[in-house]
Order: sequence, then structure tokens, then C-alpha cells
Amino acid sequence: MREIFFGEAITEAMQEEMRRDPKVFLMGEDVAQGYGGGIFGTSKGLAGEFGEERVIETPICESTIAGAAVGAAIVGMRPIAEIMFADFLTLASDQIVNSAAKMIYSYSGKIPLPIVFRFPSGAGRGTGAHHSQSLEAWVMHVPGLKVVMPSTPYDAKGLLKSSIRDDNPVVFFEQKFLYRSLKGPVPAGEYTVPIGVADVKRKGKDVTVIATGMMVHRSLAAAEILSKEGIEAEVVDPRTLLPLDKATLIESVKKTGKVLIVHEAPLRGGPGGEIAAILAEEAFDHLEAPIKRIGAPFVPIPANPVLEAAYLPKAEEIAGKARELVNW
Repeated sequence: MREIFFGEAITEAMQEEMRRDPKVFLMGEDVAQGYGGGIFGTSKGLAGEFGEERVIETPICESTIAGAAVGAAIVGMRPIAEIMFADFLTLASDQIVNSAAKMIYSYSGKIPLPIVFRFPSGAGRGTGAHHSQSLEAWVMHVPGLKVVMPSTPYDAKGLLKSSIRDDNPVVFFEQKFLYRSLKGPVPAGEYTVPIGVADVKRKGKDVTVIATGMMVHRSLAAAEILSKEGIEAEVVDPRTLLPLDKATLIESVKKTGKVLIVHEAPLRGGPGGEIAAILAEEAFDHLEAPIKRIGAPFVPIPANPVLEAAYLPKAEEIAGKARELVNW
């Protein structure tokens, strides 16, 4: 095991898969040169090793990137399409939603469509309303896509490798604040993390906290606060939002009887609503209190660092809501 940054784990996953399979290639804005490996540096060194035929600079046109990836997958390649900011899902969504997601169905399953759409996502870097959104709930609604959202370097590398090997289109959200702020243990050897399997990041018996992305770490910090009060919170990271590992979530709720769902996306229409509905339908008899959710307010994300910090859910807020549930 080594300690590497979240962003470095993304780089390693792509590098290893490109070495393993000559059909894998990366395309996107500035991925070859520009800022030295994309605006966030996650493709640094790849063009030097694999050449600009496999690390392809694209025009500043997200619909073109997504559409070219669909075409490449149809003819047998395994493209990784990097969209510079998750906000630009708005520009690439026609090709992702109306082409990639439906192509396997349109061809009666006779051709695979192995594409990974990588989306640096979320707030925390002061990039404002147009470059900080969390839009995972949008694509959770689209049949034919898989939606992956890792929270640790270990999961980021293992899940990206699994996504590249998958024969279905995968939308892969990477919380960009974690790129250079979060280090964690990652094996030097080969490994993958299966798509569709949640992970219990901390075991507990009093309340289940289901969290995604950066909110996993704030939920773990909240669990530390609660532990000092004698409250043991179980923190569960779905890791994959589509398909969702319902069984692990339900088993945790059966144990604790109380559940809090935390995500960075706005509360209204966020992924927590779907998770809450599933638990209400399939684990209702085990609930001892109402399901509670925490998300961002329903406003555009501010660029001002003080306002942005206020916008994001905090460990103290998570601890407070969990405490309310335990004392219900």
C-alpha cells in the first residue's frame, strides 16, 4: 500500500488500463498538453507514454467529445471521454442520453458500448455557479447508463478500472476538490472494485448515514463527533448510484432503525430522494424514525469562498441531524 492523492489514483487507473488494452484511449480538452494533463492534471504523463493518437486533444465542444466517443465505441474501441466540468453535462447530454444510453437497446444487445464519461464534479474550489454543480441525479434517471461516484483514492482507481472494462456506458463523477486534498492507501498491484457494490466506511449501531462523494468524509467526521457522545453512526457509501446496492443499504437500516442521507447536490431532486423512497418501500418495517436528508440549498453555487463554505453541508450539521434521529 502507498498513500496517493485521489487525482493520482484516477491517473494510475487510466495508465494501467491503457497499458493493458490498446483499444483504450483518452479524449478531452487539454488532456494531452495544455495545462499538463488536463486542467486538473489527471492525465499528466499519459500523452508522453501513449502518444497523441491515444491521448487526443479535442475542440472545446462537449457534444463532439461525447458523440465521437459513441462512434469509437461502436467500432470496437474503449474510449474514456473527459468532460472538463460536470456542469457541461448540459452540453453533452444529447449524445450521452439519446445515443450512448440507448445504443445497446437499439441494436438488441448485439454490440457492446464501452465508454467512460468522466466528469469532475462538485464544489469546494471557488469555481462558481457554472463549474461546481453535482448533477448525478440527472443521469440516474436514464436507463442504459451506469453511474459511479467514488469517495476515496482506493475506490476511485478500482472503480475506474472496472468502468473502463465494462461493456456499457458509464458516467463517472469525480469530486474535484478531492483531487489534491485527499490522500489514501492504494495497492501498487492490480485490483478492481466491482460496480454496484456499496461499502460500509464505518460500522455503527445507532444510526445509518448514507453519503456520497466528499460528503462521505464529512459524515465520517460527524461520526467521530458523535462517538465522543456515545453514539455510534454507521457510514455507508453507495459508491455506485446506478445500479444501486439496495441490499447493503437495507441491511444497515435493519440494524440501526434510523437513516440519514447526505449528498452535496441540492436537496430538492437530489439522489437522496430516490434512496429514501427505496428504503421507505423496502425497509419500512425496520424504521424507528422518519428518514432524514441533508443536501445543499436550492440556489446557484456561490464563488465567494465564505458563501461557498456556507453552501456545503458540514460535519457539525450532519452530526446534529443524526443526533436528532437517535434521540427521536
